[in-house]
Amino acid sequence: MSRIGKNPISVPAGVKVAFDEKGRLFKASGPQGALEFVVRPEIKVDIKGSTIEVGRVDDSRLARSLHGLTRTLAANMVQGVATGFEKRLEIVGVGYKADVAGSMVNLALGFSHPVKYELPKGITASVDKQTSLLIKGPDKQLVGHVAANIRSFRPPEPYKGKGIKYANEVIRRKAGKAGKAAGGK
Repeated sequence: MSRIGKNPISVPAGVKVAFDEKGRLFKASGPQGALEFVVRPEIKVDIKGSTIEVGRVDDSRLARSLHGLTRTLAANMVQGVATGFEKRLEIVGVGYKADVAGSMVNLALGFSHPVKYELPKGITASVDKQTSLLIKGPDKQLVGHVAANIRSFRPPEPYKGKGIKYANEVIRRKAGKAGKAAGGK
């Protein structure tokens, strides 16, 4: 039995979950939005009051591999529509800054042109200072994808640490040039 898959998912107050047995569609809606995904036929989902139990139809290799994954996806959906997910990005560098206008993120990253990034539906961004960007949304995968896309415009470099990095990311620094060797020609 899957150690992750056998754990029940508790549904917090204010979150509605539904599973359509015929269409195999699992839906979750709450204060942060609504999400849905199609459950594979090898997996069964039972909603009992305020708990969700994910099981498998048989002990085939495919069903065993999908068991924990489906449970984790369902748990992330429930948590996402209840409280949401967020990723914080920090921008390091002289003159590097970010600005949010509606669903457009404008970045000044030392290029000859400003970098503009259109946020997908359901994702919001806010700027605390000009160098700190917060990405929020109910879909964990989409929040991480947007943060990774923004980080890819200028990943942190190892010499001075300039670029866009996650707030909890540690940049391994390299020593620069040692200089001219003593006693050389």
